[in-house]
Amino acid sequence: MKHYFSPNPSALHDLRTTELTVRGVSMSFVTDSGVFSKGSLDYGSRLLMENMQIPPQSAVLDLGCGWGAIGILAALINPSGHVTMVDVNERALVLAARNAQENQANNVTVLASDGFAGLLGFTYDVVLTNPPIRAGKEVVFSFYEGAKAALRPGGKLWVVIRKKQGADSTEKKLSELFYRVELMARSKGYHVYAAEHQPPFEAKKQTG
Repeated sequence: MKHYFSPNPSALHDLRTTELTVRGVSMSFVTDSGVFSKGSLDYGSRLLMENMQIPPQSAVLDLGCGWGAIGILAALINPSGHVTMVDVNERALVLAARNAQENQANNVTVLASDGFAGLLGFTYDVVLTNPPIRAGKEVVFSFYEGAKAALRPGGKLWVVIRKKQGADSTEKKLSELFYRVELMARSKGYHVYAAEHQPPFEAKKQTG
């Protein structure tokens, strides 16, 4: 059986439309079988969307974008910036591109990438992810490690994860990798973390 983190899901198509309002922004999305949370927005993604902070003019990465809810909201609340949305799942990428167009999120680029494999050389101010827990801890941790390498000084990785699916190990791993880690929200067993890359002035203090 192919999972939502497979490049080519084999499930029969089942297109549906879901309407969402998050942070006062009304959006419409087409979803399909063979992608994560195929019928509606999952609670973890909503919690991340409600709490993520996107500074003006930010270069944002939605890592494992699925059908696009997180990245599209990031684009709509950050019209002066740009959002790159990536996923390994080709069906998800088609949906994300369609949904970006439908919601007039014109500051979006949709790319195929298995984690950070297709993003070498690109850097970001913000990385957003609801990581694919079912793909295993090694894959999830590779998202965190890749984010550290791709974030600009002072940039932040925003992660949502369920307590019973590894929030404690995620917090520990993020604390090993990043300059500062904060628990930004907690609700119904979900935790939202913001992990900050070392700001440039701190790096100078250590080397100067």
